Amino acid sequence: MLVAWLAVFILSLSVLVKFSEYFTDSAEKLGAFLHISPFLVGVTLVSIGTSLPELTSSIFAVLANSSEIVIGNVIGSNISNILLVLGVTAIIGKQVKIGYEFIHVDMPVLIASALLFTISVIDGQFVLTEALLCLVAFFVYIDYTIKTQKRYRDIEIKKEMHGIVKRKLEYKTIIIFIISIIFIYIGAKYTVQSIIHLSEILNIGKEAIAATAVGLGTSLPELTVSIAAIKRGKREIAIGNILGSNIFNTFVVMGASALVGTIIIPATIISFGLPMMIISTFLYFLIAQDKKITSWEGWMLLIFYIFFIGRMFGLI
Repeated sequence: MLVAWLAVFILSLSVLVKFSEYFTDSAEKLGAFLHISPFLVGVTLVSIGTSLPELTSSIFAVLANSSEIVIGNVIGSNISNILLVLGVTAIIGKQVKIGYEFIHVDMPVLIASALLFTISVIDGQFVLTEALLCLVAFFVYIDYTIKTQKRYRDIEIKKEMHGIVKRKLEYKTIIIFIISIIFIYIGAKYTVQSIIHLSEILNIGKEAIAATAVGLGTSLPELTVSIAAIKRGKREIAIGNILGSNIFNTFVVMGASALVGTIIIPATIISFGLPMMIISTFLYFLIAQDKKITSWEGWMLLIFYIFFIGRMFGLI
């Protein structure tokens, strides 16, 4: 039974992550065909697309009366994004430089989102008004980002998107878009069901599995995007990807999930997972102050991640 549900977990999570990528690609082409601003398409779809597994699995968790998975998912993903994804990115990239915009605009928003999230859940509950506040905060952030687009244009991306606009919309794109939505639904549903069964078999809290295995699995899109960006010399895309994804997780994944039902906040997450997320966020802030992240700092982040995983499973 354990092996069977473990196989279901791996397969469903893989389906969820892979078809989220297909959804993002097809939605980008649809947006371009409808003449939506390339920058707007990029800003919304990069953050939403790479965080779609977290969002869909969290909503399904609430509907399945296992809402403790939500906070484990958010915290685990945010920790994985910083300690694992940023750590590996820095190691591969040798030295990742950070631009003025990220230090003075996006980084303060990341810190603010982590603090607002902490204040909201520290009392053991996440109510509707707090959810609405998080969603409003995200839209304010997106609105500000859009308004500053003229100062921070990526000419290569603009040219690439221009090429997409010029081509006709293929039926294949629409079919992939629809099929990806169906498989995201199936993947999210069975990911949550497998977590519930595995937690019962292993006698481990659902939030622990969500914070570790799901957090790692749903951070794979961020990892692949960041590594690809490093290889192309687009180091700031790798940094921005992590920032945008974490802000989306704390504001939108928590906010949208709370609109569906009540979010349960387990004491185990508040006592260890939440402090680790705060530590990870401030580590990111501190090492970014000199506008670069070195390989040895990447190794330090990776060591913190190994400690987090080991401690969650009682191995340390």
